Amino acid sequence: MIYLQLFYEFFKTGLFTIGGGLAAIPLLTEMSEKTGWFTGAQLTDMIAVSESTPGPLAINMATYVGYTTAGLPGGIIASLGMIMPPLIIVLTIARLLSKFRENIIVDSAFYGLRPASVGLISAAGLSVLMLSLVRLSLWEETGKLSSLFDYKAIILAVLLFAFTNIPFVGTPKKKLNIHPIIIIACSAVVGIIFNF
Repeated sequence: MIYLQLFYEFFKTGLFTIGGGLAAIPLLTEMSEKTGWFTGAQLTDMIAVSESTPGPLAINMATYVGYTTAGLPGGIIASLGMIMPPLIIVLTIARLLSKFRENIIVDSAFYGLRPASVGLISAAGLSVLMLSLVRLSLWEETGKLSSLFDYKAIILAVLLFAFTNIPFVGTPKKKLNIHPIIIIACSAVVGIIFNF
């Protein structure tokens, strides 16, 4: 029964994830609350690991949840559930594309999906920001405003933003050109050293 539930939940997530892996985060948050397969903190860890490993974010997270919930078969079934809707949709569109290429209704539908995609990705970004920088549960326990924010994480975020977006001194048009892998590796080292 767990395999069927895994397939169903990730099939639904794959069906309604428009705009890439980050757009799946609100749906995964809802899945977390509904099924209890993972917590909000685990979702944050999954996002971090999935972003820094090869492969699509949503598939990596589906594999992780499936594996931790029901072992290797669960990982495979959750991954299949996640990729089946886009696969079916793409194959169907490819087959019908020549017929509907110039259709105004189809063109308008895809144009209308753009704001929905932006909204899902924005909601995902806000969720990651809240999970990474704000500690609501600790604030509710203590009632102190100082415990609401994770200051170490905020400092790390500001430093990463500064290193990747502020131009060199004396060369206003050139930014520090660091490969993303190096930034991810340095962030991991800082996280380990400062016990994030």
